Amino acid sequence: MTTAAPSTAPTTDSTHRPALLEVDGLTVRFHLRDAVVHAVTDLSLLVRPGELLAVVGESGCGKSVLAHALLGLLPGNATVTGRAHLRPPGAAPLDLLDCGERRLAREVRGRLVGLVPQSPATALTPVRTGRRQVEETLRAHGHPRRDAPVLADRLAAEVGLDPADLDHYPHELSGGMAQRLVTALALAPDPPLLVADEPTTGLDRPLVDHTLDLLRRRCDAGGAVLLITHDLAAAQRVADTVAVMYASRVVERRPADALYAAPAHPYTAGLLDALPERAFRPVPGHPPMLTALPDGCAFAPRCDRATDVCRTPPAPEPRGPGRVACHHPLLPGAPA
Repeated sequence: MTTAAPSTAPTTDSTHRPALLEVDGLTVRFHLRDAVVHAVTDLSLLVRPGELLAVVGESGCGKSVLAHALLGLLPGNATVTGRAHLRPPGAAPLDLLDCGERRLAREVRGRLVGLVPQSPATALTPVRTGRRQVEETLRAHGHPRRDAPVLADRLAAEVGLDPADLDHYPHELSGGMAQRLVTALALAPDPPLLVADEPTTGLDRPLVDHTLDLLRRRCDAGGAVLLITHDLAAAQRVADTVAVMYASRVVERRPADALYAAPAHPYTAGLLDALPERAFRPVPGHPPMLTALPDGCAFAPRCDRATDVCRTPPAPEPRGPGRVACHHPLLPGAPA
């Protein structure tokens, strides 16, 4: 039997700090020729300095769409509503969903919000070595040319690469090495908020732990991380707060220790029971199509606690942690 890696989450409390990122009512729809994809629905969350918020859930639930919406990286057939206020230290707040492509490109991406993409192949320039890409990024964000080689080597070591690996082109790197290279590129500008979309893809367990601990250290130093992952053990290792997504909605968001000890939503309990160190039992059934979501609770067809009241949607989940969007939560007294 395997066990989850020990938690490296901090003992300090960041819940009373002002929010660095405040998302309120984010809704994303993709308009196809004969259907509408309900990718993200009425999502609200807070990320504070010093906090690592992990967003978990099955593939296709909307986790990566959240990341792309915050950075204006959605395709042209997407419509986005809601607010996403970023309050960077020493700068005026701005709404990421309303500031326009020009401002996102010049002020936000990389500088205020770094992105570790899920697919390194689409993020790396194939005709430049890793070293050139890292050094160009460092120089673009104010580091002198003479300092860039040393800083690039330092970043390589920080993400678990041999500095010599930077002298290769992307196609010469393994998938795990390319993943670590895009992590180095995201860290180079030292943004106050890092959005890490499946940052451990293609890594073996020691490098997974190395990367997670790197993200945790950023938070311990005052930065903030929004970690998007399907790896529940990864979230348990480093997260302060966990938001569980199902069929485009957040169904539970609570402090990580409390959620793993006693999940409140039946879907969360099912995810945890699927872990090898627990019951190793998959969640029965399949998620609904995002083009045909039911009017009520989307998890009801898979839930053994469902009743007629589940034909109506649970109350919208508020921004703060500690709530569960369920008519029949597993914890007595859990607010729905």
